Amino acid sequence: MNESHTFLPDLESMVEVHPESIVSRTVFKDAALKAVLFGFAQGQELSEHTASVPAVIHMLSGKARLILGRETVEADAGSWVHMPAGMPHSLLALTPVRMLLLLLQR
Repeated sequence: MNESHTFLPDLESMVEVHPESIVSRTVFKDAALKAVLFGFAQGQELSEHTASVPAVIHMLSGKARLILGRETVEADAGSWVHMPAGMPHSLLALTPVRMLLLLLQR
């Protein structure tokens, strides 16, 4: 049996935070999952949008204000959010932020 795996020892170091910008980097993709690292400079935001598949946000560092449907939460390092497909959401980086987005393919 030929088993394979992906090991990423330090996700935070794989994405930089650049002044006044948002950086994204896909670190894994297969038929079931797409994993994207994001780096947000303080004050950067993603306006309200939806995803066509369920998604998970895992905050690696920093602090952000998330609007999830009708709820507003402040998320910081270690915070974890699961969103069903179609849920409106947005993000405002209150500090420099690094986060992992997991898109769960159908």
